[in-house]
Amino acid sequence: METILPSEIKERLGRGEQLAIVDVREDEEVAAGMIPGAIHIPLGELTERLSEFPQAEEVILVCRSGNRSGRALSFLEAQGYKGLKNMTGGMLDWED
Repeated sequence: METILPSEIKERLGRGEQLAIVDVREDEEVAAGMIPGAIHIPLGELTERLSEFPQAEEVILVCRSGNRSGRALSFLEAQGYKGLKNMTGGMLDWED
């Protein structure tokens, strides 16, 4: 499983990169804040919302701690998706 640090994402966003970020947390969790530009697809809705999943060379998956996004990554890889990265530490390690 390929991973990326929150600090790397923050640095890349700071340089103006347009990143494909999918937040798989629940509604009440994202209400407290999301990474700018991220799209919200809760883990439990991923299967039925695959059509909304970004078609990009790199897609970063985010959750609260990195566990659910890791499960999402494994599921998506099994569906044939490539270029997936799990943000280590999740939003608990995101400083904003």
